[in-house]
Amino acid sequence: MKRVAWIYHPDYLLHSPPFEHPESPERLVAITDHLVRCGLIARMVPVTPEYPEDAEILSVHDKGYLDQLENACRRGDLTLDSEDTYLNRHSFNIALLSAGGAIAGAKAVAEGTADRAFCAIRPPGHHAGRDVGMGFCLLNNAAVAARYLQARHGVGKVLIVDWDVHHGNGTQNIFLEDPTVFYFSIHEHPTFLYPGTGRRWEIGKGKGEGATLNAPMAPGAGDAEYRTTFEQMLDPAVERFRPEMILVSAGFDAH
Repeated sequence: MKRVAWIYHPDYLLHSPPFEHPESPERLVAITDHLVRCGLIARMVPVTPEYPEDAEILSVHDKGYLDQLENACRRGDLTLDSEDTYLNRHSFNIALLSAGGAIAGAKAVAEGTADRAFCAIRPPGHHAGRDVGMGFCLLNNAAVAARYLQARHGVGKVLIVDWDVHHGNGTQNIFLEDPTVFYFSIHEHPTFLYPGTGRRWEIGKGKGEGATLNAPMAPGAGDAEYRTTFEQMLDPAVERFRPEMILVSAGFDAH
């Protein structure tokens, strides 16, 4: 039986909105409660995340942005850029702990503690860029995990699969010129949905050209269309790239 690590920390619930918002602690409570009821958590390997080292965060994010984010939380600012990306006094630390959760999952698999990892972490991250937070996202968890694997475990090639209904513009931009991280995103077509990026012609730049693959979908696309896209676009890309580790930005709002 494959061993699955369970990454969770109760402090993830401290990042909570000052107004009604779709990205709330209740999302994580619902996931945890369901996994307990169906008995899956009892079969997992529990791993408690820790705060990442400064160098691990700075491998992805600019220090100026981190200082801006920390100061905004200390001041008691309610939002970062708009009401989409809310803050409270805990948000900076919990964003760090969320990135630490992604690292913990990557570490568990890289060191053989588990074969796979499910990271029940928040706030989410795929819209966060090097020097900006947006779209509910403060720090880019998947990007931090990818850089951790490369720096600490000598992983040469990392594949990031992102199946959120929104395109992960932050993740794409972070690795846009990097041939060692392949970014694949399947999402609703940017003509219809935030953030307006993720078209087919966005394939990376410079040395990273060809290491970005976007699959924009028509509104209402279902399981059959998704499966066909995975088989016709992702499978051949994986065969060509041959990643040593796969990270999944598992957004569930496409349901």
